[in-house]
Amino acid sequence: MKNLIAIIAICIIAGAVISATNKEQKMLRHVVLFKFKDDATARQVKEVENAFRALPSKIKEIKALEWGTNNSPENLAQGFTHCFFVSFTSEKDRAIYLPHVAHKAFVDVLTPYLDKVLVIDYWAKD
Repeated sequence: MKNLIAIIAICIIAGAVISATNKEQKMLRHVVLFKFKDDATARQVKEVENAFRALPSKIKEIKALEWGTNNSPENLAQGFTHCFFVSFTSEKDRAIYLPHVAHKAFVDVLTPYLDKVLVIDYWAKD
């Protein structure tokens, strides 16, 4: 009987460990929306896009980057055209990213063409 209880306990513990390892790690999302100045040219906007897209190769704390341009039919974007979605595994990683020299260099590329920016960070939930 003791052996049966021990086997059941081991199975329960193993199941919990396997379940915990298979769960996707929570990610810290850093959402950045840009509204460019009216006189920003397509070439200048492309320069900003390319500079942002290059950040993951320069900042190892970035775990994923996804981006795109607005195509909503609702007309509620208030002039914001670009969304960049950066993922981190911790607040510490984000804290390294924000003052990082590569991020600051990107901001220098962006600033002359930027009208407004909106940033929201959140922990992804199931």
